Amino acid sequence: MSETLGLDPVLLEILACPSPDHAPVLPDPERGLLVCTVCGRGFPVRDGIPVMLLDEAIPPDGD
Repeated sequence: MSETLGLDPVLLEILACPSPDHAPVLPDPERGLLVCTVCGRGFPVRDGIPVMLLDEAIPPDGD
């Protein structure tokens, strides 16, 4: 996977965590996730589409 997980860099600039703090997310190419810079939740990218749903988020501890 590429450094941006196959997502447009402009899209990455505007994506934010859907939790109330709405912090920016950064790509984690090793895990294939977008990770919140505040809460640490990971959001999967499936078929090039970021799944920005709290119900689908991976907790910071990976559980």
